[in-house]
Amino acid sequence: ISKGTAEKIVSSGVLPILAQVLRKKSPLTSQVTLLVAEMAREAAVRERCIEAGLVTALVPLLNSPDQDQLLHTGRAIGRICFENAVQQTQLVENGVIPRLVAIMQQYPENDPLVNVCLLALCNLADVDAAREALVEVGVAEVLTYQLKRAPDAERRHLILEVLGSLGESDALKLQFVEAGVPEALSEMIRTLQGGSDTHDLCSIKVASNLIVTLLLGDESMQKCFGEGTGMVYQDVLSWLQSANTELQLSGALAIANFARNDSNCVKMLDLGVVPRILDLLEQHVAEGDVSVQHAGLSALRNLAIPASNKVRMLEDGVTERIRTLLRSDMPPVQFKLLGTLRMMVDGQEEAASVLGKDEVLLARVMEWCEAKDHAGVRGEANRLLAALIRHSRNPEVIHTVIKADGVQHLISMATSEHVIMQNEALVALAIASAIDIEAVQEPFRDADLLPTLQKMLDDPVVAVEVKFSALGLICSLANSSMLREQITSLNLRDTLSKLSAHTSTKLAKQADTVMVVLSETA
Repeated sequence: ISKGTAEKIVSSGVLPILAQVLRKKSPLTSQVTLLVAEMAREAAVRERCIEAGLVTALVPLLNSPDQDQLLHTGRAIGRICFENAVQQTQLVENGVIPRLVAIMQQYPENDPLVNVCLLALCNLADVDAAREALVEVGVAEVLTYQLKRAPDAERRHLILEVLGSLGESDALKLQFVEAGVPEALSEMIRTLQGGSDTHDLCSIKVASNLIVTLLLGDESMQKCFGEGTGMVYQDVLSWLQSANTELQLSGALAIANFARNDSNCVKMLDLGVVPRILDLLEQHVAEGDVSVQHAGLSALRNLAIPASNKVRMLEDGVTERIRTLLRSDMPPVQFKLLGTLRMMVDGQEEAASVLGKDEVLLARVMEWCEAKDHAGVRGEANRLLAALIRHSRNPEVIHTVIKADGVQHLISMATSEHVIMQNEALVALAIASAIDIEAVQEPFRDADLLPTLQKMLDDPVVAVEVKFSALGLICSLANSSMLREQITSLNLRDTLSKLSAHTSTKLAKQADTVMVVLSETA
């Protein structure tokens, strides 16, 4: 039916009569439904169809035992309600969701009919009530079956789109995993790999992204992991070695998702995942894909969270191998690299000592401490610098940091707007002064550490725990005669005596302790 013909039929006033015919079962029902479906191809007539009551007349016909009738009805409803949120919500309230799924269960081999039902689900998937209704009706099994028998790329894409929309629901995520959706997706990727057809490559990208999304649910992730023997986990590992960058990226993201609890991390290390991630990262060092590097580092960082893994990863030379990424000019990679190194040295004295004495590494970290345009990189660089001192407690590391001009950065970090960073900096400075006051007193004086601390203690906005750490640092600094002179000239005692009346008894007590220490060292 041409646009003009459709509009003429509508303006003749026949639509309400058609709706009446559909409500009464008659031999004409199938023909009238087909006519409505054809007219509704034209966007201009859809609103008039709704006003004439055609949608409410059509919905009961979804219970017909006649497959052709179902096909015409599905097409008519789908076209009339296309991109109409109000009508779509009403359809869901009128119970079309269970019918759509039931039709696909009854006639799974009827491709045109299955297609209409999938299109309808695709259009309704964003309606919250639709997702709730789908939880009750076993949609996962239907979609898995159809994915396995999808005859062409178009059908595949349609099913993937439905799975993608519905996979955002936690309840459906779990149902999908229990129905074997990740395995079906994995199998599909395996059959399509190696080709160059753009539709196939697109399917691979969407399907692998979908697996990553399904792994965001804790239960679904654990089920796919299967103690490291699950088919999905095995396939994900193979993606790391694929020539397809999209698969490499999804593989690294999936590994990071699997590495969300300690027992998985330990198991994955036993099964040798780390060398594969390192090989992948090294492929992308020069002119590589930033997203893949970022994801690979995220996976390594998560794997390094359990203490036993840190030790083993250090023994496997992880820090040496990821040092090659120091030359990266990409802020997202720099940010993740710094975070991964910080995780590797957390509680690891030896690792912190090795990295802290590495002048090339420190020179790069100093550059990043000054990253003007990237607060995230700047913050992570400063935190790594503080971590190297805090976890190594090594005089040589302190000397290397001083030589690299790191002191000024730690003092700036102490005045950051983030309490956690302020504390990390103050603790690092206190450790440095406790280990070698002779080496640090001059850089501390030149960088105005004491005036900075006094300002912090006088500032009513600074957090109590930060002031507490600052007082601990002043205690250490009092062991230097050069810095004691500065304490006197700044009249720091006045500041301390004000704090000894602070509402926090812990802080007041610490202020009193510092005054006693200053009297004893005077």
